[in-house]
Amino acid sequence: MSIQFNADEIFEIAERIEANGAAFYRAAARKIPEASRGFLLDLAVWEEQHQQKFAAMRTRLAGESTEPTVWDPDCEAAQYLQALADGAVFPADEAPVTALPADSSVEDILRVALEREKASIAFYVGMQYLVPPALGKAEIDGIVLEEMSHVTLLTRKLVALKR
Repeated sequence: MSIQFNADEIFEIAERIEANGAAFYRAAARKIPEASRGFLLDLAVWEEQHQQKFAAMRTRLAGESTEPTVWDPDCEAAQYLQALADGAVFPADEAPVTALPADSSVEDILRVALEREKASIAFYVGMQYLVPPALGKAEIDGIVLEEMSHVTLLTRKLVALKR
């Protein structure tokens, strides 16, 4: 028996991951000199905007893409999805910056962020295989494209810092 999720559930995970990402960037900004915080705070706002975008995409879903895929009277699937979201990419159960050295530079933070954004792409691409076409699989493409734009922006910023 395989586990299947619908697009609504995936967008719920995406919203949680984006919220965790915003917390990561805000915490990371507190680790560096104030003069360098602007970009990281902008990234936190960006993550919040993506969270809102995913919420809007979720509300536009209709019909079967919001129907449960299994009978779940105890809401265990929702608990599992919450745990999955909190453990993926920007884990919620750890301090947002535990992956960073105490004396982190903006470049260090961007490298960690870039790896986490790449992990999010892998996560969402994997989730595409769990969502059947009739339950909104194509909607997951929007999440992947958003995360790819994160990687592009972070990579450009890293290149600019090295110059």
